[in-house]
Amino acid sequence: MAANRLAILTLAVLAGCGGDRAASMAADSLSRDLQRLPVDSSALLSDQAAATPAPMPAAPVAAKPKPKPKPKPTPAPAPAPAPLALAAGSVLATTVDREITSRTDKPGATVTGTVASDVKDASGRVVIPAGSKVTMTITEIHESENKGDKTGKLTLTPTAVEIDGQSHPIDGSAVALERTLRDRKTNAGDVAKVGAGTAIGAVAGRVIGGSTKGAVIGGIIGGAVGTQRAIETQDRDVVVPASSRVEVTLGGTFTR
Repeated sequence: MAANRLAILTLAVLAGCGGDRAASMAADSLSRDLQRLPVDSSALLSDQAAATPAPMPAAPVAAKPKPKPKPKPTPAPAPAPAPLALAAGSVLATTVDREITSRTDKPGATVTGTVASDVKDASGRVVIPAGSKVTMTITEIHESENKGDKTGKLTLTPTAVEIDGQSHPIDGSAVALERTLRDRKTNAGDVAKVGAGTAIGAVAGRVIGGSTKGAVIGGIIGGAVGTQRAIETQDRDVVVPASSRVEVTLGGTFTR
C-alpha cells in the first residue's frame, strides 16, 4: 500500500513538470514497474489485527473439602423422678389372709393381709399396688372374760409390706373392722364356778336352816347362783374371720 501511494505521488509530480505526454509515458512505465514489484505477503498481514494467542488452559480448581459434620450435642439427662412416697396418716385397705382367734393365737404371732386397692400419692402415682402383702404382728390378744367386755383385746402392728417381691418396712397401726366374740364351750373353770356356788349355798343353807333339808335347798340356790356366775364370766374368744377387713394406717412417711 505504501508503494502505490509513492507511485501516484510521482506521477502527479511528473505531470506537473513535463506536460501530459510526458506524464502519460511516465505513468505507463511506472505502472509496468509496479506490476513487476514482488508482492510482500507480510504487508498484507500487517493490516490485520494480530492473532489472539490461544488461552492457556485454566489450572484445575481444587475441590473444597466437605466440612466434617459437627457431632450432635449430647442431650442432658432427664431429671430423676421423685421417689414414690405416702404421707403419715395414709390408709391401706386390706383383707386378712387367715382367721385370727384368741383361742389359738398368742402375742408375737404374725398374720398377713392383702392390699385390696391401689394406694396412690398426691400426684396420682401408685405407691402400693393392689395385691401387695402387709405383714402384721399380734402384739396383744386376749379373750373376753365377762359379759361386760364386748370386744376382748386385740392389737395388730404392721411391720412390712411386700411389693413385687421386695419387702419394705412400714410403721403404723391396724384395726380389724369385723372383729367378733365367739363363746367357748364350758371348760373346767366354768364347772369350778358352778361347784363353788353350790358349796357356798349348801353351807349357808345348813347354817340358816339348821338341818340337812336347809343345806339341800341352800345348795340348789347356790348352784343356780354359781351357774349364773359361770354364764356371766364365760370366756369368749376374740375372732377376726378370714378375708375380713383390716384397716392399716401409716404412722410415718413411707418411701420406696
